[in-house]
Amino acid sequence: MAKKKGDKLGRYESKRDFDATPEPAPRKRRPRKAKATALRFVVQEHSARRLHWDLRLEHDGVAASWAIPNGIPDDPEENRKAIRTEDHPLEYLEFEGEIPAGEYGAGTMRIWDRGTYECEKWEEKKVIVRFAGERVSGRYALFQAGSGKDWMIHRMDPSAEERGPFPESVVPMLAKLAELPADADEGGWAAEVKLDGVRAIAYCRPGRLTLQSRNLNDVTRQYPEVKGLTRQLGSLDAVLDGELVAFDESGRPSFGHLQQRIHQTSESVVRRRMKSYPVTYMVFDLLYLDGHDLMEQPYSRRRELLEKLELEGESWQTPRYSTGHASELLAATAAQGLEGLVLKRLDSHYVPGGRSGAWLKIKNSMRQELVIGGWMPGEGRRKDQVGSLLMGYFDPEAGKEGFRYAGKVGTGFSDADLRELLERLQPLARETSPFAGRQPPKAKSARFVEPELVAEIEFAEMTSDGMVRHGSFKGLREDKPANEVRLEEELPA
Repeated sequence: MAKKKGDKLGRYESKRDFDATPEPAPRKRRPRKAKATALRFVVQEHSARRLHWDLRLEHDGVAASWAIPNGIPDDPEENRKAIRTEDHPLEYLEFEGEIPAGEYGAGTMRIWDRGTYECEKWEEKKVIVRFAGERVSGRYALFQAGSGKDWMIHRMDPSAEERGPFPESVVPMLAKLAELPADADEGGWAAEVKLDGVRAIAYCRPGRLTLQSRNLNDVTRQYPEVKGLTRQLGSLDAVLDGELVAFDESGRPSFGHLQQRIHQTSESVVRRRMKSYPVTYMVFDLLYLDGHDLMEQPYSRRRELLEKLELEGESWQTPRYSTGHASELLAATAAQGLEGLVLKRLDSHYVPGGRSGAWLKIKNSMRQELVIGGWMPGEGRRKDQVGSLLMGYFDPEAGKEGFRYAGKVGTGFSDADLRELLERLQPLARETSPFAGRQPPKAKSARFVEPELVAEIEFAEMTSDGMVRHGSFKGLREDKPANEVRLEEELPA
């Protein structure tokens, strides 16, 4: 026996206090049968505890409803989860508003698309419709996949718009160390402040985000505050390039602060560190947007499209760039104790993994990623602790034996750094030196390790034979494989 409308809306009514919520209360109306005539549908973007989209179809006097966590799929190759929810009154097809905190479904509800649909099939476990909306059009199937409320939504016909494949595993484009170019102030370069953080590519789909490091590790769990970025993008697919940065008390990028977050994977520790050492995702490039690969577009066009997205939030920003003032900006960064500049040709394409003269980094201080090949014990009370690190780099011209000694680093450590270094280095212990050719002084006292840990080192000078002078430890890096660490050679002006 068919349910009466009052029965259908019983669950809807029981979950809501209509004196507290602006959502519409049910009222009596004659049902319309689902024939070939066009019936109404709506897709509402629901920014509740988790962003999702609610699909509602006018059917038999009510709005049959599904919650779709990742939005309506446009690609026939992709099925998406749909959760069957309680029927809503037909008035809900027009509803937009703010559901108060404490009420069921609290959050902002806005109409994302609406239109009419033709019903081809309506069965208990399967519905086939043809949408005619402003954003959603075409033939779709909703079908049960498991328990009563677990459904899927699938596009059955080809998309009206040709969409490029969503990128995966993009290795970030890199900048080459250089002096300030002679034409840096002539307007062909975008000048950006060099941020003392770690690179990350953000893969953004409706309701979900994945952060991937420079060496293609998934670091999403380490920076949960960035996930809110997807709310601002809404239903858009996007791939962003940027830098994860922690700021100190004076508002300057601090790699030391970021170190408190880089290695953490425990959810409880990450939540605590988020409060003490918040991280901001600084977005400076847009590689893909809503079906369109932008990597062949010039940097100026990619930035134009990025800035139209207006990605500004508590844990993400889109920093501006300048043209024609690179020398002035470099001097300002030096005065403020910042690392330097990155210059990018406005006409440059994005080359994943590429490092060329199209992107340049101009540093105020000398820094280099180096690999730890061993350590020297401290003296006195530190005799069982790390006194200094023995650093090296890989020389690609020297083959498998090409790990070269680059000097000793004995300053810049906090007590926490020393404890972590010892914990990380002890499992990597080896009997023989990993260095080829030149060896560290007092090598008999050294504790050698497999060259696997990468560290950021600041130094006063790099000698002509590749030795660091007055090196200071800035922190470990997890975003670059050790075997890719080379000595950076500066391009002439």
